[in-house]
Amino acid sequence: MVEVLKRLTEARGVSGNENEVRAIILELAAQTGARVSVDRMGNVLAEKAGRPGSKKIMLEAHMDEVGFLISGILDNGMLRFKTIGSIDQRLLLSKRVLIGESRIPGVIGVKAIHLQEPEERDKVFPQKQMYMDIGTFCREETEELVEVGDYASFDSRFVRFGDNKVKAKSLDDRVGCGILLELLKETHDFDMVACFSVQEEIGLRGAKVAAWHIQPDLAISLEGTTCADIPDVPDHMQTTRQGKGPAISFMDNSSISDRGLFRRMVETAESHSIPYQIKENVAGGNDAGCIQKSRGGVPTLVVSVPCRYIHSPSSVMDLKDYSDTLRLMKEFLKGCETR
Repeated sequence: MVEVLKRLTEARGVSGNENEVRAIILELAAQTGARVSVDRMGNVLAEKAGRPGSKKIMLEAHMDEVGFLISGILDNGMLRFKTIGSIDQRLLLSKRVLIGESRIPGVIGVKAIHLQEPEERDKVFPQKQMYMDIGTFCREETEELVEVGDYASFDSRFVRFGDNKVKAKSLDDRVGCGILLELLKETHDFDMVACFSVQEEIGLRGAKVAAWHIQPDLAISLEGTTCADIPDVPDHMQTTRQGKGPAISFMDNSSISDRGLFRRMVETAESHSIPYQIKENVAGGNDAGCIQKSRGGVPTLVVSVPCRYIHSPSSVMDLKDYSDTLRLMKEFLKGCETR
């Protein structure tokens, strides 16, 4: 399970260019015996049929990650870029990136501190003043390697460290994708459709199309969510805490969870002695927001793995939270067979 997560997080999949991640998911989903297809948006749909006439449950996680798009090439060979998805500008400086299909290495730079005016040193340089340096000396040399419109992603490796922790980019939402792949190994008496969606980070686009096509009776989105159990953050603002189990959401900025599903998920955790927590802060959003509004409406719920420093090259997750989320979802789906 950890090796699959390593493959998923080290693959590149900036919104609109999820090809590397999709290839891995297609390979692994096919091994579960599911009927696998790719729709015109690029979503991967893996279906396992239950009894004829049974209800249909949609399980969803997004494949894409935040990243960059090359927007210009300067005369000195440097690259201008735009961000794709929400990225804190304060963490961009000096980060390593990989650009284009050839994975050209680069570094995000800005004017050196020695050359900054005193008033500049107290400010965060806006992204529009930054550039990517790929080690070339002129426009012509850069144009042989990179084109305007190329995607770029953070260059980051998967690392295990500390007390059962992992560091990686794109844990939001490769954790959800990894859990879905494990759940596809199970067979139930209801129809189960696992949706690995595209373009969540730029407006919940892929899941909107998929939900319209699938027409589920209920849906659960699996996410890597904000965790702020760090110094100087008051308890009531920490949202989730690592080591406390999966986070069950009652509401976020994109959706309000179905109360029946919410209670059933909590009851499942308690009856099977699985650690869990309630997501305490109404923050962020995810694909449940568009799935909920599909067609005549879909009861939805979000279950998340707490991840520190999301939307950065160095997100941190507790592997026990990951395995407990998988356990909770397995037990919940078993309970759906009798309902």
